[in-house]
Amino acid sequence: MTAPPIAGRILPSRFGSRRAALLVERNAMALGSNWLMIFSGFFEPLFYLLSIGFGLGGMVGDVPGPDGSPIPYALFVAPALLASSSMNGAITECTFNFFFKLTYQKTYDAVLSTPMSPGDVALGEIGWAIIRSTLYSVGFLAVILLLGLYRSPLVLLAVPAAMLLSWAFAAAALALTTWMRGWQDFDLIFLITLPLFLFSGTFYPVSAYPEALRILVEWSPLYQGVALIRGCISGVLDAGALMNVAYLLAMGGIGLAVVSRRLDRLLRR
Repeated sequence: MTAPPIAGRILPSRFGSRRAALLVERNAMALGSNWLMIFSGFFEPLFYLLSIGFGLGGMVGDVPGPDGSPIPYALFVAPALLASSSMNGAITECTFNFFFKLTYQKTYDAVLSTPMSPGDVALGEIGWAIIRSTLYSVGFLAVILLLGLYRSPLVLLAVPAAMLLSWAFAAAALALTTWMRGWQDFDLIFLITLPLFLFSGTFYPVSAYPEALRILVEWSPLYQGVALIRGCISGVLDAGALMNVAYLLAMGGIGLAVVSRRLDRLLRR
């Protein structure tokens, strides 16, 4: 018998079919008239921008931008808050909501009684998380444009960059959630996301860190998104942006492969 290709051994069969879009549609219909719940995640980064970007920024002044030239502090902070908003939207959808549907609501047991596969479930949930995060991104980008916190038409690339960041974190969060045993385990999520939010070049340049810590931060996933989105908004995209894209694509791909296999074992046992 001929061995299956490598992709077939890593991902479940029929992975990535259009059936995943049906799960996205199901999630949208289940949300019903509660769409305002999604936009609640938009206001937190907005308040940070107004209080820290402009309030504290008046005392900080200019800081080094992506190419080393000085930029206003609000322009430095805004892209990082956009990236953080995308991360939080993806993680919220792919941890708490996913865990409830997987463990208590048993949504996916019913879903797998249809022709959908665990791979379809994984891709559908990631797609829904990206949609949720993109709504945050578009709303926050509108504020950035309104306040004039950009330097180039490349600012429009911030939305697809934020979607890429959402892809990476959604897939990773789904994979981690498949190992969660109870709500207490989600404290580990906060233990990861809070340091990422505070130390990924969000509020001050990573050049302020000691060398060893700076290297560690620059390899963290949120920093990759912050650097990419900051480059778009500042109009400074170089070879480093390609590395950011490759990193986030790989992170999402690995997470998707893991969660697909994990769901296959959890839901078919």
